[in-house]
Amino acid sequence: MSRIALITGATSGIGRATAIAFADLDYRIILCGRRQDRLQELEEQLSAQTAVTTLNFDVSNWTEVNDAISTLPDEWKAIDILVNSAGSAQGMSAIQEGDPTDWDLMIDGNVRGLLYVSKAVMPGMVERKRGHIVNLSSIAGKQTYANGAVYCASKAAVEALSAGMRLDMTQHGIKVTNIAPGAVETEFSVIRFKGDADRAAKVYEGFTPLTADDIADTIVYAVTAPAHVTIADITILAAAQSAATTIHRK
Repeated sequence: MSRIALITGATSGIGRATAIAFADLDYRIILCGRRQDRLQELEEQLSAQTAVTTLNFDVSNWTEVNDAISTLPDEWKAIDILVNSAGSAQGMSAIQEGDPTDWDLMIDGNVRGLLYVSKAVMPGMVERKRGHIVNLSSIAGKQTYANGAVYCASKAAVEALSAGMRLDMTQHGIKVTNIAPGAVETEFSVIRFKGDADRAAKVYEGFTPLTADDIADTIVYAVTAPAHVTIADITILAAAQSAATTIHRK
């Protein structure tokens, strides 16, 4: 039977691209997200290729997460791959001018969400002595930049959690991969700038940014590595980018 993959944040961006890439591998896919209409649309698209089911929940709500995952039918419970893709950036201001509501959204989605979904999935992986967890971090988790302290802190937490998971999970035959993308053109900047599409577009002017498909390809590379190989940590940048805020623009 083909592998089962659970993907959070599957309704857009990297999560959606990963679901499409996994369908090409004939993986059975559990699509997770908050936007039910988008979940249904993607389920319909991918069902022509592979078995798909959906779970509609907020990753930052433990009760919703646990209830949804614990009630999966028996044929979907043996999750082989977990991709923690859900999360966002909210606002971009000096820390003393930051909005606590934005802070909560980033910490809840990027940190609590990763923890809650992993907590719901990991015990089954440990029992079966196999599995692969892929956490989406960011170059911001490795290099802090001005006006992004809380987002950077939340992604630094993902880096630490990935390392800690690997220390705890390896003995149980479970791989953990941390992927840290640089500038990827998705809905990321539109959300960060509260729907200001013009401001978001300027982030990607003058160079060719990464795409969600580029990151999905990297995830596929990690999860299809030989059994004796763990791709522990990958930083992937656009060719024009050399650091978090250093981009050569034409």
